[in-house]
Amino acid sequence: MSAFPSPSGQPSIELFGMPIMEPMVTFTDFWITFVCLYAFFSLRKKALPGRIHRYMRYYFLIMGIATFLGGVLGHAFQYAVGIEWKLPGWLISMIAVMAIERASIFHAQPFFSSRLGLALEWFNVIELITFAVITFITLNFFFIKVHSAYGLGLVVLPLHIIMFRKTGHPMHLVFIRTIFFAGLSAVFYTLEIGLHLWFNHLDVAHTIMAISMYFFYRGTLFLDPTIPRKLLDKPLSFPETGSAILGLR
Repeated sequence: MSAFPSPSGQPSIELFGMPIMEPMVTFTDFWITFVCLYAFFSLRKKALPGRIHRYMRYYFLIMGIATFLGGVLGHAFQYAVGIEWKLPGWLISMIAVMAIERASIFHAQPFFSSRLGLALEWFNVIELITFAVITFITLNFFFIKVHSAYGLGLVVLPLHIIMFRKTGHPMHLVFIRTIFFAGLSAVFYTLEIGLHLWFNHLDVAHTIMAISMYFFYRGTLFLDPTIPRKLLDKPLSFPETGSAILGLR
């Protein structure tokens, strides 16, 4: 029997005499961290120019830090520090989502009126503050999932759909397909679908996230900030934005 029962039911182990709670969940968190840090250092070495690439580098670095803290404080040593120490990883991951949102907003700005582009930038900040405050007050992981789903599903995904419809460039398809694939992690997590006691629903969700991070990295390598300006015919107004997403234009 596990010395420190976890919410997921995964037994704890001892490593060098130190109890480790949810060891496989911790490991799969570190897997995400590894992929993110690999992406960050690889992109930094390539020194791709522009704020879009800068924000994508921020995304990988910040998400790597968040998942490392999540693995250490939120899983491995939760028994020692308490559930409230899940907050650092949660809140930092929200900043990471904000970074990929801003990268997508800046990339798509040539297709928008300046008013709409500015509104998206400000709403990006307001959204982060709102969800962060709610999460801090409630200590409820549900709001982290909502923020992530909102950021990827209602900001990043529609923007890349618009850019793909306008430019036809396959780099946007990489992001579109990766977001749909990443959504599977929420399915496994919510329905608690696991493969084994030692590879439970959290492990499956983390594995899907790690694979998704790698494909986000591959997509980032092909991001070209000049393409929208080369192929742009005219900026989209707000109604036209919705029509483009729905495939009506």
